[in-house]
This record gives sequence, structure tokens and C-alpha cells, in this order.
Amino acid sequence: MKTNFRSLIFLATLGLLLNSCSSDDDASQDIMSPVISNFEFGQGASHTTDRIAYMGSDIHLEADISASAAVQRIALSIHSHDLELEEGQEDWEFNKDFTDQKYQVMNPTFHEHIDIPTNIPAGEYHIEITVTDINGETATVDGHLQILSPISLSAFSIDTTAIKGSDFHAEFLVEAVFGIHAISVDIHSHGITPGEGETNWEFKQTFEEGYHGLNEAEFHEHIDIPVNASAGEYHMTFSIEDEQGNIHNYETHIDITNESL
Repeated sequence: MKTNFRSLIFLATLGLLLNSCSSDDDASQDIMSPVISNFEFGQGASHTTDRIAYMGSDIHLEADISASAAVQRIALSIHSHDLELEEGQEDWEFNKDFTDQKYQVMNPTFHEHIDIPTNIPAGEYHIEITVTDINGETATVDGHLQILSPISLSAFSIDTTAIKGSDFHAEFLVEAVFGIHAISVDIHSHGITPGEGETNWEFKQTFEEGYHGLNEAEFHEHIDIPVNASAGEYHMTFSIEDEQGNIHNYETHIDITNESL
């Protein structure tokens, strides 16, 4: 009898241990990491998925998240690597944890628009999102985005010398993703001492006709130089403003002479 009783106790204990192990295995199988799918990003205004965006605009980001437990937070990181800075530009890095109520559920869709500064370098940026659920399980997905200038200039043909009393020619191609609003020209001198009967010439004019609203245009103008303009070097700035208020400047110089060289 004692032997049978001991056998029953052993079998009962073994059964409890096996059931406990099975329960632990089931629990571990129930804890699964989140899954991120359909990760897309691109220009915000048109919800493109071509992984291109523009300075002064925004980025559209979207992803489907599957999780066996409610999401705790979604971390977004955007940064570049060793992009060359031009004058007036700054490195840009974006980091944010999204803990909105709409995301703290089991299977949310991540959808955000992130503003892009105007004074950052164009080039390739790395984007990464990390999802963490209430169990501490995580999942990460990443990709690369090209951030470009919304205005680009090319094919320059601008006179570098001109005779006072004549005119000079300025020509270049403009591409503006959001459309051209206006093209302005500013010409002025620095440190020129006017001769007898001369004056330091300043020229400012905004050109809209033939350019306004176009995404591509050839700027082609002839600018008159007063006969009494002081001879010397003049600084020129061509400013292209698009329909969203982004401005792209191109600077150069022209020598105004008394006679042909």
C-alpha cells in the first residue's frame, strides 16, 4: 500500500510539473514581437511612396503594425550621414516617440507627416521606426529617403562684363516642383567711388509674366545699364520663389566698364 501511495504521489507531482512546463511554453508562444509591414514614405503633399521629399515641404510616412499586445510607443528617427553643408545650412536630425492613444492599441496603422526644414542639405537621409509593445517586445524597420531642393537652376548664360549705356543678357533654366511664383533680380555695387557725372547703380525688379505658375521655365532677360553708372564690379542676386514660399538664390558678379575690353 505504501508503495502504491508513493507511486500515486510521484505521478501526481510529475503531472503537475509537465502541466506547468506546458503552460509556460504556451505563454512564451503567446508573447510575440510586433510585425511592421507596408512601410512607405515620400512627398507629403501628394502622399507619394517614391521615397523622395523636398526641403520646406513634409514627409508622408505610413506603416501597418501587427501585435499580440497593445503598442506602448512608436519611435521615429530621421538623420543624415556626412552631408556637406552650404552657407546658411544646418544638420537636421528628427527624433520623436509617438504615444498617442490611437497608437496604443493592438494593431494600429502608423500615419504621420513630418515637416522638413528649408535650411538643411540635400541628400540621402536614413529613416527608422521602432515599435515597442506593453510586454517590451520590439520590432524595427528602416529605409532611405532622398531630400531634394524644390527649386533647381541650370544652364547658366549670364554676361560677366558689359558697357555702361548698353545692356547685358541673363539666361538660365528653372525647375520648381511647386511652381514658380516670381523671379527677382537685385544688382548693386560695393566700394565703388563714382567718377565725375557717375552714380552707383542699383537695380531691383521682380519678373512674373511668363514665369508665374510654371514648373519649368527659361529665364531670359536683357537688363539695361544706365549711361552714368559707375564703372566697376557689381554683385547680382537672382532669387526664385516658388508657390510655397521657398526661395533659392543664385549669386554672381558683373563688371561694368566704360568701353569694351
